[in-house]
Amino acid sequence: MAEDQTDDSQKTEDPTPKKLEESRKRGQIAMSREVNNWVMLFAGTIFIVALVGPMMSQLASMLRVYIEFSHALPALPGGLGVVLGEGVKKVMGILLLPLLLFMFAAFAAPFLQIGPLFAPEVIKPDWSKVSIKKGLGRLFSMRSVVELLKGVVKIGVIGMIATIIIYPYFYGFEHFVNISIGAVMIELRALVIKMMVGVLIVLMVIAMMDLLYQRYEYNKKMRMSRQEIKDEYKQSEGDPHVKAKLRQLRAQKAQQRMMQAVPSADVIITNPTHYSIALKYDPDEMPAPIVIAMGMDETALRIREVAKEHDIILYENKPLARALYDVAVIDEMIPMEHFKAVAEIISYVFKLKGRLN
Repeated sequence: MAEDQTDDSQKTEDPTPKKLEESRKRGQIAMSREVNNWVMLFAGTIFIVALVGPMMSQLASMLRVYIEFSHALPALPGGLGVVLGEGVKKVMGILLLPLLLFMFAAFAAPFLQIGPLFAPEVIKPDWSKVSIKKGLGRLFSMRSVVELLKGVVKIGVIGMIATIIIYPYFYGFEHFVNISIGAVMIELRALVIKMMVGVLIVLMVIAMMDLLYQRYEYNKKMRMSRQEIKDEYKQSEGDPHVKAKLRQLRAQKAQQRMMQAVPSADVIITNPTHYSIALKYDPDEMPAPIVIAMGMDETALRIREVAKEHDIILYENKPLARALYDVAVIDEMIPMEHFKAVAEIISYVFKLKGRLN
Protein backbone atom coordinates (compact mmCIF):
# COMPACT_ATOMS: atom_id res chain seq x y z
CA MET A 1 0.00 0.00 0.00
CA ALA A 2 2.78 2.38 0.89
CA GLU A 3 4.50 1.47 -2.36
CA ASP A 4 1.39 2.42 -4.38
CA GLN A 5 1.14 5.74 -2.54
CA THR A 6 4.80 6.44 -3.26
CA ASP A 7 4.25 5.64 -6.93
CA ASP A 8 1.24 7.97 -7.06
CA SER A 9 3.16 10.75 -5.34
CA GLN A 10 5.87 10.49 -8.00
CA LYS A 11 3.36 10.94 -10.83
CA THR A 12 3.60 14.71 -11.10
CA GLU A 13 3.91 15.11 -14.89
CA ASP A 14 1.07 15.59 -17.37
CA PRO A 15 0.37 12.52 -19.52
CA THR A 16 2.08 12.33 -22.90
CA PRO A 17 0.04 12.22 -26.14
CA LYS A 18 1.14 8.60 -26.58
CA LYS A 19 -0.26 7.53 -23.22
CA LEU A 20 -3.51 9.42 -23.85
CA GLU A 21 -3.86 7.76 -27.25
CA GLU A 22 -3.23 4.28 -25.81
CA SER A 23 -5.73 4.98 -23.04
CA ARG A 24 -8.30 6.09 -25.60
CA LYS A 25 -7.80 2.89 -27.61
CA ARG A 26 -8.61 0.93 -24.44
CA GLY A 27 -11.79 2.95 -23.98
CA GLN A 28 -10.44 4.81 -20.95
CA ILE A 29 -11.68 8.33 -21.55
CA ALA A 30 -13.07 11.25 -19.54
CA MET A 31 -16.83 11.16 -20.01
CA SER A 32 -19.61 12.58 -17.87
CA ARG A 33 -22.78 10.56 -17.43
CA GLU A 34 -24.47 13.77 -16.33
CA VAL A 35 -23.94 15.23 -19.80
CA ASN A 36 -25.43 12.07 -21.34
CA ASN A 37 -28.43 12.29 -19.01
CA TRP A 38 -28.88 15.99 -19.80
CA VAL A 39 -28.89 15.37 -23.56
CA MET A 40 -31.50 12.61 -23.14
CA LEU A 41 -33.62 14.91 -20.96
CA PHE A 42 -33.27 17.65 -23.58
CA ALA A 43 -34.49 15.19 -26.23
CA GLY A 44 -37.40 14.30 -23.95
CA THR A 45 -38.31 17.97 -23.63
CA ILE A 46 -38.25 18.39 -27.41
CA PHE A 47 -40.45 15.31 -27.65
CA ILE A 48 -43.04 16.71 -25.25
CA VAL A 49 -42.99 20.24 -26.71
CA ALA A 50 -43.00 19.40 -30.41
CA LEU A 51 -44.21 15.83 -30.86
CA VAL A 52 -46.60 14.77 -28.09
CA GLY A 53 -49.45 16.99 -29.33
CA PRO A 54 -49.40 15.82 -32.96
CA MET A 55 -48.83 12.20 -31.88
CA MET A 56 -51.81 12.22 -29.52
CA SER A 57 -53.98 13.79 -32.22
CA GLN A 58 -52.99 11.09 -34.71
CA LEU A 59 -53.60 8.31 -32.18
CA ALA A 60 -56.97 9.79 -31.18
CA SER A 61 -58.04 10.10 -34.82
CA MET A 62 -57.00 6.54 -35.51
CA LEU A 63 -58.88 5.17 -32.47
CA ARG A 64 -61.95 7.24 -33.35
CA VAL A 65 -62.05 5.71 -36.81
CA TYR A 66 -61.74 2.18 -35.45
CA ILE A 67 -64.43 2.78 -32.81
CA GLU A 68 -66.90 4.46 -35.18
CA PHE A 69 -66.50 1.82 -37.87
CA SER A 70 -66.08 -1.23 -35.64
CA HIS A 71 -69.39 -2.63 -36.95
CA ALA A 72 -67.98 -2.60 -40.47
CA LEU A 73 -64.99 -4.86 -39.72
CA PRO A 74 -64.50 -7.48 -42.43
CA ALA A 75 -66.64 -10.53 -41.77
CA LEU A 76 -64.15 -12.80 -43.46
CA PRO A 77 -61.95 -15.09 -41.31
CA GLY A 78 -58.92 -13.20 -40.13
CA GLY A 79 -60.51 -9.81 -40.82
CA LEU A 80 -59.92 -8.57 -37.27
CA GLY A 81 -56.28 -9.60 -37.50
CA VAL A 82 -55.87 -7.57 -40.68
CA VAL A 83 -57.35 -4.48 -39.05
CA LEU A 84 -55.22 -4.88 -35.93
CA GLY A 85 -52.13 -5.39 -38.08
CA GLU A 86 -52.83 -2.14 -39.93
CA GLY A 87 -53.36 -0.41 -36.59
CA VAL A 88 -50.03 -1.65 -35.26
CA LYS A 89 -48.29 -0.40 -38.43
CA LYS A 90 -49.80 3.06 -37.99
CA VAL A 91 -48.82 3.18 -34.31
CA MET A 92 -45.26 2.15 -35.17
CA GLY A 93 -45.17 4.86 -37.83
CA ILE A 94 -46.26 7.44 -35.26
CA LEU A 95 -43.67 6.26 -32.72
CA LEU A 96 -40.84 6.09 -35.27
CA LEU A 97 -39.93 9.79 -35.08
CA PRO A 98 -39.53 9.95 -31.26
CA LEU A 99 -37.63 6.65 -31.39
CA LEU A 100 -35.18 8.14 -33.90
CA LEU A 101 -34.93 11.29 -31.77
CA PHE A 102 -33.90 9.35 -28.65
CA MET A 103 -31.52 7.11 -30.63
CA PHE A 104 -29.84 10.21 -32.05
CA ALA A 105 -29.56 11.74 -28.56
CA ALA A 106 -28.08 8.50 -27.18
CA PHE A 107 -25.32 8.54 -29.82
CA ALA A 108 -24.82 12.32 -29.87
CA ALA A 109 -24.21 12.70 -26.12
CA PRO A 110 -20.95 10.69 -25.93
CA PHE A 111 -19.88 11.85 -29.41
CA LEU A 112 -20.01 15.50 -28.32
CA GLN A 113 -17.72 14.69 -25.39
CA ILE A 114 -15.12 12.37 -26.89
CA GLY A 115 -15.66 12.35 -30.67
CA PRO A 116 -15.67 9.13 -32.72
CA LEU A 117 -14.30 6.16 -30.79
CA PHE A 118 -14.28 2.41 -31.36
CA ALA A 119 -12.64 0.47 -28.54
CA PRO A 120 -13.14 -3.32 -28.83
CA GLU A 121 -11.18 -3.88 -25.61
CA VAL A 122 -14.07 -2.42 -23.61
CA ILE A 123 -16.36 -5.35 -24.45
CA LYS A 124 -13.74 -8.02 -23.77
CA PRO A 125 -14.32 -9.87 -20.46
CA ASP A 126 -11.77 -8.90 -17.83
CA TRP A 127 -11.94 -11.28 -14.86
CA SER A 128 -9.41 -9.20 -12.95
CA LYS A 129 -12.20 -6.68 -12.38
CA VAL A 130 -14.25 -9.32 -10.54
CA SER A 131 -12.69 -8.69 -7.17
CA ILE A 132 -14.41 -8.16 -3.83
CA LYS A 133 -11.50 -6.06 -2.62
CA LYS A 134 -11.62 -3.79 -5.65
CA GLY A 135 -15.40 -3.64 -5.44
CA LEU A 136 -15.28 -2.47 -1.83
CA GLY A 137 -12.56 -0.01 -2.79
CA ARG A 138 -14.80 1.49 -5.46
CA LEU A 139 -17.77 1.51 -3.08
CA PHE A 140 -15.95 3.63 -0.50
CA SER A 141 -13.89 5.70 -2.93
CA MET A 142 -13.98 9.45 -3.43
CA ARG A 143 -15.76 8.92 -6.74
CA SER A 144 -18.62 7.13 -4.95
CA VAL A 145 -18.94 10.01 -2.50
CA VAL A 146 -19.10 12.49 -5.38
CA GLU A 147 -21.72 10.39 -7.18
CA LEU A 148 -23.78 10.21 -3.98
CA LEU A 149 -23.59 13.98 -3.53
CA LYS A 150 -24.60 14.53 -7.15
CA GLY A 151 -27.61 12.28 -6.67
CA VAL A 152 -28.70 14.12 -3.52
CA VAL A 153 -28.26 17.51 -5.21
CA LYS A 154 -30.24 16.42 -8.27
CA ILE A 155 -33.11 15.05 -6.18
CA GLY A 156 -33.16 18.25 -4.13
CA VAL A 157 -33.08 20.45 -7.22
CA ILE A 158 -35.85 18.55 -8.98
CA GLY A 159 -37.99 18.60 -5.84
CA MET A 160 -37.42 22.32 -5.35
CA ILE A 161 -38.27 23.17 -8.96
CA ALA A 162 -41.38 20.97 -8.86
CA THR A 163 -42.51 22.67 -5.65
CA ILE A 164 -41.97 26.18 -7.03
CA ILE A 165 -43.89 25.43 -10.24
CA ILE A 166 -46.72 23.32 -8.79
CA TYR A 167 -47.33 25.41 -5.64
CA PRO A 168 -49.39 28.14 -7.42
CA TYR A 169 -51.76 25.40 -8.66
CA PHE A 170 -52.05 23.71 -5.26
CA TYR A 171 -55.12 25.62 -4.09
CA GLY A 172 -56.71 25.82 -7.52
CA PHE A 173 -57.13 22.19 -8.46
CA GLU A 174 -60.92 22.63 -8.42
CA HIS A 175 -60.36 24.62 -11.61
CA PHE A 176 -59.63 21.36 -13.43
CA VAL A 177 -63.08 19.99 -12.48
CA ASN A 178 -64.85 22.63 -14.56
CA ILE A 179 -62.88 22.17 -17.80
CA SER A 180 -62.77 19.44 -20.41
CA ILE A 181 -60.30 16.57 -20.38
CA GLY A 182 -58.60 18.04 -23.44
CA ALA A 183 -58.07 21.36 -21.66
CA VAL A 184 -56.75 19.52 -18.58
CA MET A 185 -54.23 17.68 -20.75
CA ILE A 186 -53.10 20.95 -22.34
CA GLU A 187 -52.55 22.59 -18.94
CA LEU A 188 -50.78 19.54 -17.54
CA ARG A 189 -48.54 19.46 -20.61
CA ALA A 190 -47.65 23.13 -20.10
CA LEU A 191 -46.92 22.40 -16.43
CA VAL A 192 -44.65 19.48 -17.29
CA ILE A 193 -42.82 21.59 -19.88
CA LYS A 194 -42.17 24.33 -17.29
CA MET A 195 -40.79 21.75 -14.88
CA MET A 196 -38.57 20.14 -17.51
CA VAL A 197 -37.18 23.49 -18.70
CA GLY A 198 -36.37 24.48 -15.12
CA VAL A 199 -34.73 21.12 -14.45
CA LEU A 200 -32.83 21.35 -17.75
CA ILE A 201 -31.32 24.72 -16.84
CA VAL A 202 -30.12 23.58 -13.42
CA LEU A 203 -28.93 20.16 -14.59
CA MET A 204 -26.99 21.81 -17.41
CA VAL A 205 -24.90 23.60 -14.79
CA ILE A 206 -24.43 20.34 -12.88
CA ALA A 207 -23.50 18.51 -16.10
CA MET A 208 -20.87 21.10 -17.06
CA MET A 209 -19.35 21.00 -13.56
CA ASP A 210 -19.33 17.20 -13.66
CA LEU A 211 -17.65 17.20 -17.08
CA LEU A 212 -14.89 19.46 -15.79
CA TYR A 213 -14.52 17.24 -12.70
CA GLN A 214 -14.36 14.04 -14.79
CA ARG A 215 -11.66 15.54 -17.02
CA TYR A 216 -9.70 16.68 -13.96
CA GLU A 217 -9.94 13.21 -12.42
CA TYR A 218 -8.98 11.56 -15.70
CA ASN A 219 -5.94 13.80 -16.15
CA LYS A 220 -4.95 13.13 -12.53
CA LYS A 221 -5.30 9.38 -13.08
CA MET A 222 -3.22 9.56 -16.28
CA ARG A 223 -0.32 11.49 -14.71
CA MET A 224 3.12 9.99 -15.16
CA SER A 225 6.36 9.96 -13.25
CA ARG A 226 9.48 11.39 -14.85
CA GLN A 227 10.89 7.87 -15.09
CA GLU A 228 7.81 6.70 -17.02
CA ILE A 229 8.24 9.58 -19.47
CA LYS A 230 11.91 8.70 -19.96
CA ASP A 231 11.06 5.02 -20.51
CA GLU A 232 8.35 5.93 -23.01
CA TYR A 233 10.74 8.20 -24.88
CA LYS A 234 13.35 5.45 -25.11
CA GLN A 235 10.74 2.99 -26.33
CA SER A 236 9.39 5.44 -28.91
CA GLU A 237 12.84 6.30 -30.20
CA GLY A 238 13.44 2.61 -30.86
CA ASP A 239 10.23 2.27 -32.90
CA PRO A 240 11.06 2.42 -36.65
CA HIS A 241 7.67 3.96 -37.43
CA VAL A 242 8.23 6.70 -34.87
CA LYS A 243 11.74 7.29 -36.18
CA ALA A 244 10.42 7.59 -39.73
CA LYS A 245 7.78 10.04 -38.54
CA LEU A 246 10.38 12.10 -36.68
CA ARG A 247 12.61 12.17 -39.75
CA GLN A 248 9.68 13.32 -41.83
CA LEU A 249 8.85 16.09 -39.36
CA ARG A 250 12.49 17.22 -39.22
CA ALA A 251 12.65 17.27 -43.02
CA GLN A 252 9.46 19.32 -43.20
CA LYS A 253 10.76 21.84 -40.67
CA ALA A 254 14.11 22.06 -42.45
CA GLN A 255 12.37 22.72 -45.75
CA GLN A 256 10.19 25.39 -44.15
CA ARG A 257 13.28 27.15 -42.75
CA MET A 258 14.98 26.82 -46.14
CA MET A 259 12.03 28.37 -47.99
CA GLN A 260 11.94 31.23 -45.47
CA ALA A 261 15.58 31.99 -46.35
CA VAL A 262 14.98 32.21 -50.12
CA PRO A 263 13.87 35.90 -50.07
CA SER A 264 17.34 36.87 -48.76
CA ALA A 265 19.14 35.22 -51.73
CA ASP A 266 21.10 37.27 -54.27
CA VAL A 267 20.61 34.87 -57.18
CA ILE A 268 18.93 31.56 -58.04
CA ILE A 269 20.95 29.32 -60.36
CA THR A 270 18.52 27.11 -62.28
CA ASN A 271 18.51 24.08 -64.56
CA PRO A 272 15.84 25.63 -65.27
CA THR A 273 13.20 22.91 -64.78
CA HIS A 274 14.78 20.34 -62.46
CA TYR A 275 17.17 22.17 -60.11
CA SER A 276 17.25 25.49 -58.25
CA ILE A 277 20.18 26.68 -56.10
CA ALA A 278 19.73 29.86 -54.01
CA LEU A 279 23.00 31.70 -53.26
CA LYS A 280 23.74 34.56 -50.91
CA TYR A 281 26.94 36.58 -50.81
CA ASP A 282 28.05 39.49 -48.65
CA PRO A 283 31.67 40.46 -49.46
CA ASP A 284 32.08 42.13 -46.05
CA GLU A 285 31.04 39.05 -44.06
CA MET A 286 31.56 35.98 -46.25
CA PRO A 287 34.73 34.66 -47.89
CA ALA A 288 32.60 32.94 -50.53
CA PRO A 289 28.90 32.63 -51.52
CA ILE A 290 26.71 30.44 -49.31
CA VAL A 291 24.00 28.04 -50.42
CA ILE A 292 20.88 29.01 -48.45
CA ALA A 293 18.37 26.80 -50.30
CA MET A 294 18.28 24.18 -53.01
CA GLY A 295 15.95 21.56 -54.37
CA MET A 296 14.79 19.59 -57.35
CA ASP A 297 11.49 19.26 -59.20
CA GLU A 298 8.63 20.55 -56.97
CA THR A 299 10.98 22.12 -54.43
CA ALA A 300 12.95 23.74 -57.25
CA LEU A 301 9.73 25.13 -58.69
CA ARG A 302 8.70 26.52 -55.30
CA ILE A 303 12.11 28.20 -54.88
CA ARG A 304 11.71 29.87 -58.27
CA GLU A 305 8.18 31.01 -57.41
CA VAL A 306 9.35 32.59 -54.14
CA ALA A 307 12.27 34.20 -55.96
CA LYS A 308 9.93 35.76 -58.52
CA GLU A 309 7.69 37.07 -55.74
CA HIS A 310 10.72 38.88 -54.26
CA ASP A 311 12.31 40.01 -57.56
CA ILE A 312 15.36 37.77 -57.17
CA ILE A 313 17.31 37.16 -60.37
CA LEU A 314 17.03 33.67 -61.91
CA TYR A 315 20.23 32.68 -63.73
CA GLU A 316 20.07 29.65 -66.00
CA ASN A 317 23.18 27.46 -66.00
CA LYS A 318 22.28 23.78 -66.34
CA PRO A 319 25.71 22.18 -65.69
CA LEU A 320 26.49 24.41 -62.72
CA ALA A 321 23.03 23.95 -61.15
CA ARG A 322 23.32 20.16 -61.39
CA ALA A 323 26.90 20.16 -60.10
CA LEU A 324 26.07 22.38 -57.11
CA TYR A 325 23.05 20.25 -56.24
CA ASP A 326 25.22 17.13 -56.15
CA VAL A 327 28.01 18.49 -53.94
CA ALA A 328 26.82 21.65 -52.13
CA VAL A 329 25.52 21.70 -48.54
CA ILE A 330 22.84 24.09 -47.30
CA ASP A 331 24.12 26.91 -45.05
CA GLU A 332 27.70 26.24 -46.14
CA MET A 333 30.02 27.84 -48.71
CA ILE A 334 30.03 26.54 -52.25
CA PRO A 335 32.78 23.99 -53.02
CA MET A 336 36.09 25.52 -54.09
CA GLU A 337 36.00 23.97 -57.57
CA HIS A 338 32.97 26.11 -58.42
CA PHE A 339 34.33 29.44 -57.11
CA LYS A 340 35.18 30.81 -60.55
CA ALA A 341 31.87 29.97 -62.24
CA VAL A 342 29.84 31.28 -59.31
CA ALA A 343 32.01 34.41 -59.00
CA GLU A 344 31.21 35.35 -62.60
CA ILE A 345 27.48 34.96 -61.94
CA ILE A 346 27.63 36.94 -58.67
CA SER A 347 29.59 39.71 -60.42
CA TYR A 348 27.00 39.84 -63.19
CA VAL A 349 24.12 40.00 -60.71
CA PHE A 350 25.76 42.69 -58.56
CA LYS A 351 26.34 44.82 -61.67
CA LEU A 352 22.65 44.52 -62.56
CA LYS A 353 21.72 45.58 -59.04
CA GLY A 354 24.25 48.42 -59.01
CA ARG A 355 26.16 46.91 -56.09
CA LEU A 356 29.39 46.58 -58.10
CA ASN A 357 31.02 49.31 -60.19
